[in-house]
Order: sequence, then C-alpha cells, then structure tokens
Amino acid sequence: MQRRDFSRTLLSAGALSAAGALRPALAQRIGFKEGTDYLRLSKPAPVVSPPGQVEVVEFFAYSCIHCFNFEPVFNDWIGKKPAHVTVRRMPVAFSPAFVPMQRLYFTLEAMGLVDKLHHKVFQAVHEERLPLTTPPAIAAWIEKQGVDKAKFAAIYNGAAIQQSREATALQEAYMVEGTPALGVAGRFYVSGQGPRTLLIADSLIAQARKS
Repeated sequence: MQRRDFSRTLLSAGALSAAGALRPALAQRIGFKEGTDYLRLSKPAPVVSPPGQVEVVEFFAYSCIHCFNFEPVFNDWIGKKPAHVTVRRMPVAFSPAFVPMQRLYFTLEAMGLVDKLHHKVFQAVHEERLPLTTPPAIAAWIEKQGVDKAKFAAIYNGAAIQQSREATALQEAYMVEGTPALGVAGRFYVSGQGPRTLLIADSLIAQARKS
C-alpha cells in the first residue's frame, strides 16, 4: 500500500479513533494546502485564550443536522486534545431566526449545563422534531428538563443577548459560511463535517505553535 493510500485509509472515523495520539503526526505528514483545505484570514480574529494556548472555536447551529452528526466526533477529539489547546463552542446566527437558539446555548453555558443538556438540545431538534426556535418553546422545554425557569429566563433575557452579539461578530471575523466549521488561533478557518476536518485542525494547531 502506498503511503498516500495509507493516509487516506486513516482518514476514516474508525481508524482515526484508533490512531488517537498519532493524529498530530499524521496531520503533518499529509500536508494540507492553504486555499484548498483551509483558509488563512486576511485579518486576525480576536481570541480569548491566554498566551501559550491555541484557541479552537467550533461554529455550530442546533438546527444543523451536520453539526448534530459532527458533535460526537468533535467531543472525542476534545477528549484527546493536548493541554495547550483551548476549545470554545460558538453558536452562529446567519439570520435573526437563529438568535433564540444562540441565546439558549449561552444560557446553558452560564448555568453550567452544557455537559448535561447540549446534546439533548440536538436530540430534541433532530430526533424528537421539537421546534425549539422561539423563546416560549425553549422556555417550555427547559422547564421539562428540571431547570430553574426563573434563573434561566434571567440569563436568557440578559447576559445571553450580549453574548449572542459577540458570537455573531466573531462569526463574521472568521467569515463563516456554513456549519460545522472551526476557527484556529484567530488565523485559520476550516469548513467540514468529519474526522478530516480535525486532522486539518491538528495541522494548523502545530503550525500556530511554531509561529
């Protein structure tokens, strides 16, 4: 088997999972191309990670089926990422219709409920077909999850509004055109849906660490 064929075989989800810690080395060996596999931003996007950390931003939408399918792969990657990598999830808003769900994520984050309810939101939308697209529908669903409705509403109608504006500004800084997508180190943009996207991210993280 040729080396390039071996690399392509390892791009499958199962092989990548088995490869585990070998992914950064594999990413460097493949040699992804700027303009084809990823974009370099002409103007750096803002980052909040401290010096010495490489920030990776996941751009997603709860209404996006590809994001729902990408989430388990991304979570597996998070569990194996190096200590020098910081991950932020960033819900997008391509129109005002996205904003209620955008604020939902930030409220869950503020309440420490992402681990408990983030995936459940995806399931509610894509498996249960619940229209969680308006504040009343979201509030009703949240109450059924046993969440303090008044506390949720205070954040949802308060701090989450400003966070949504900031998220949309970051989305524009990275020139996000679709989801899921990744922003790396405030310098690179990667679109995609599966394990290959994360190999590209590994390569860009290594590149950012060198410069």
